[in-house]
Amino acid sequence: MAGGIRPLTEQELEEASALCLRSKAHWGYDAAFMTACRDELTLRAADLEGGLAVGLRENGALVGVAQVTEVGESWELEKLFVDPPAIGSGIGRQLFAWAVEAVGTRGGQILTIAADPQAAEFYRRMGAVDSGHVASASIPGRRLPRLRYRIVLGG
Repeated sequence: MAGGIRPLTEQELEEASALCLRSKAHWGYDAAFMTACRDELTLRAADLEGGLAVGLRENGALVGVAQVTEVGESWELEKLFVDPPAIGSGIGRQLFAWAVEAVGTRGGQILTIAADPQAAEFYRRMGAVDSGHVASASIPGRRLPRLRYRIVLGG
């Protein structure tokens, strides 16, 4: 896997979950919002099956986390978070490339993303296109941009 990306271990779950929360909080959400998101942003041992939850370390520090899941015949980008001091350094691009490769090598053709509104432009720059909206799993009444990325391996 490129760029030091490797599957997370059970020993890293707490550290990875804390990174997800820090990254989400970077966008200025209040404490009540972050509390509502905690469960959705927490990685668990079951998330490690199949190597589809990964971390990227630089100089020993965990600086990025990504997770994809298969839902029926489609694939979803469940998590892609970068530690706030490392935002803008290319880590998100590396993790997105990993997600595309992970899904593509498993036969997936579309990666669906329920994006935080603050992150939607990043996914558009990666080549994802808008595909409506989806209800937030954490915040009742909140709608998130839904994006789709068509996977073409070897292209």
